[in-house]
Amino acid sequence: MAEAVLVDLFGLKLNSQKNHQQTLLKALNAVRYHHAASAKFFCIMCCGNINSEKDDECGNCELETNNGLSFLLREFETFSNSSIVATLYTIKQKIDEKNLSRIKVIVPVYRKTLMKAFIDQLFTDVYSFEFEDLQMTLWGGLWKQSNEINMITAQELEEIQNEIKTYLRSLPPLKGELTIITSPLIPDIFIHGFTTRAGGISYLPTLSSLNLFSSSKRRDPKPVVQENLRRLASAAGFNAEKFYRIKTDHANDVWIMGRREPESYDGITTNQRGVTIAALGADCIPMVFADPVKKACGVAHAVRCIYHISYKAFMAKQVFLCKIQLIGHVCWTIW
Repeated sequence: MAEAVLVDLFGLKLNSQKNHQQTLLKALNAVRYHHAASAKFFCIMCCGNINSEKDDECGNCELETNNGLSFLLREFETFSNSSIVATLYTIKQKIDEKNLSRIKVIVPVYRKTLMKAFIDQLFTDVYSFEFEDLQMTLWGGLWKQSNEINMITAQELEEIQNEIKTYLRSLPPLKGELTIITSPLIPDIFIHGFTTRAGGISYLPTLSSLNLFSSSKRRDPKPVVQENLRRLASAAGFNAEKFYRIKTDHANDVWIMGRREPESYDGITTNQRGVTIAALGADCIPMVFADPVKKACGVAHAVRCIYHISYKAFMAKQVFLCKIQLIGHVCWTIW
C-alpha cells in the first residue's frame, strides 16, 4: 500500500477551475478516501506544463477554491511551481523527511511517460512507484490540449537531464562552504587535497552535504552526487570527467591504473597525467601517497586502527605499488 500519494495537476487550466470545482472536489475526495488507511502524505503538484512554458495560464499558481475544496485541500500539501524539476525535488525532500518509500502517482495518461522520466532521474531504487491514470473523461475542459507521449526520445531525455542539472546548480551549498585542506608535505607538482563534509547539496541527514558516492540503495540520486562532484572539481581545478574513486571492499587490493581494473579495491596508484584519483571515507581513514622523484601517487581507504595488522600490510603494499610508477600526473584525494 502507498505511503505517499502524489496527484499531478500540472496540466490544469487554472482559468477554467471555477466551472469545474465540483469535479475537482469529487476526484480529490476519492483519492483521499481510497488511501486514507495507509498513506501518511498526500500532495498535489500544479501550475505550468511539462516544458515549463511561461504562458498566461501559468500566471497564477494557486488553485482556485470554494469552501468545500478549500477544506479538502487541508489534507493535501500543494506544491506550485512552473518547473516540474523544482516541484518534484521539493516533494522528494518532504518524502525523505518522513522516511517514506512507497509512492502512488496519480497522473493524466498523456503525462505518465514524461513523469516517469523525471522520476527515474530524481529517485533511486530505494523508492517504489505505482502509477494510476487520472481519468481524462472526468475532467472535460479542465485540461490543456496535449498529445499522449508514449516514448521519450534520446534528445528529450537529454533535455530532461539538462533541466535537472540547471536546477541543481542553482541550489545553495548546505552546512557551510566547500573547504579544501592541503598538506605541506606533498610537493606542488601534485594537485591534492582533503575535503570536509560541507559545501554540497545533499540534504539527507545520514549523508554529508558533499556526498560523492551514489548507489541505487541510497536515497541520494546520481544527478545530486554529480553536482557535488562538479562543485568540487570547479573549486579544485580538476576535470570531473576523469575522476576515479576506489571501490571499497575493506581488503588490501590495489588498482594500478593502466592494468586490468579489479572488481573492488581499496587503493589506486597511477603515473598518468591529467587524471584524478580519490579515496572516500566515513569512519575509515583516506590517505594520499606522493613520490616526487618518480612522479607517481596513490590513494587508499584504510580500515580503522583496531585492524592494525591488515592496515600495516595494506599500507606497505600501497607504498610499494606507488613507487613502481614512472611519470607524473594530477592527484586529488578527498574525504
